[in-house]
Amino acid sequence: MNKPIISADSHISEPPNCYIDHIEPAFKDRAPRLIHHEKYGDVFEVHGLKQPVPVALSAAAGKKPEELRAGGVLFEDLPRSAWDGSCRVEDQDRDGVSAELIYPTVGMLLCNHPDSDYQAACFQAYNRWLEGFVSDAPSGRLFGLGQVALRSVDEGIEELEDAKKRGFVGVMMTGNPPEADYDDPMYDALWEAAVDLDLPLSFHILTSKADSLKQRGPKINGFLGIMRGCQDIMGTFVFGGVFERHPKLKVVCAEADAGWVPHFVYRMDHAYKRHRFWMKCPPLEKLPSEYFLNNIYLTFQDDWTAFKYREDMNPRRLMWASDFPHSDSTWPWSQDIIKEHTQGMTQEEKDWVLHDNVAQCYNLPI
Repeated sequence: MNKPIISADSHISEPPNCYIDHIEPAFKDRAPRLIHHEKYGDVFEVHGLKQPVPVALSAAAGKKPEELRAGGVLFEDLPRSAWDGSCRVEDQDRDGVSAELIYPTVGMLLCNHPDSDYQAACFQAYNRWLEGFVSDAPSGRLFGLGQVALRSVDEGIEELEDAKKRGFVGVMMTGNPPEADYDDPMYDALWEAAVDLDLPLSFHILTSKADSLKQRGPKINGFLGIMRGCQDIMGTFVFGGVFERHPKLKVVCAEADAGWVPHFVYRMDHAYKRHRFWMKCPPLEKLPSEYFLNNIYLTFQDDWTAFKYREDMNPRRLMWASDFPHSDSTWPWSQDIIKEHTQGMTQEEKDWVLHDNVAQCYNLPI
């Protein structure tokens, strides 16, 4: 590599004090908190959610497949870099990664919380904690993404402004807004604010209501569909004319892989050309694929099909990620995987996917 490698999607494991110490007093007694569960080991108990959030897979990077398990792990056994920014660089260096974009873990599940007031309080607490986590690391190594609850458009704009003030380079949106869906023109002022503030909007897997629907067959079969919620959101933005009205808006489809994009955009164009009249799709000035390939950035880990079929999409919108420290992470083998999957790529293409695209998307000073 000629340039430092950036992970466009990495995570933290929220520490026990993340929410309790930073949430508004009115919600303190209900704040997400770490408890020990007889069956699942240490878990985050979230008021209003039936299932607790085990810490086991939140920091299981580097473990062998046979060692992965959904529970039975104590928080004290997690690597300190999962929640302490001052310790993060050592693990970055071990993996050959120079910088990371930071997403939450418990915060992902909070995206589906039924109480929008509680959700907003938790997101604000997380953002306060995240600001400290990022600042604890050397400059240019960690970049935060604030969480946005979006109880109203006006409040959403304030959340974007707050994220910018905290030094965050983007924001993570919920998969399902509490009011109308994202294609509704009521959000146009929000999208314009995101453009004016130059804050990309990230939509991560497992943050939509569709992700909680019952899966068919063995549990592992559900793993194959975890990108579906993100695909639905991307289609909503494209077919809803959001990108047509806001051509400078940047949306990030996070951890949903990218190898499916060539077929997906073909299906979008086919649907629009053949079925847009009876399906009542609003008229678009360009084909759906053009909006998708211009406005949407995609992150992926070891999706070799994304590298192989890069020319059948837009290689300037592909962003590699390590997903550290989650169980699906390529850490600490990222360099070996990158070397294998980028065979046949030009140096310029490698620079795009491993550095330039994410640096350009988020205006990173590296």
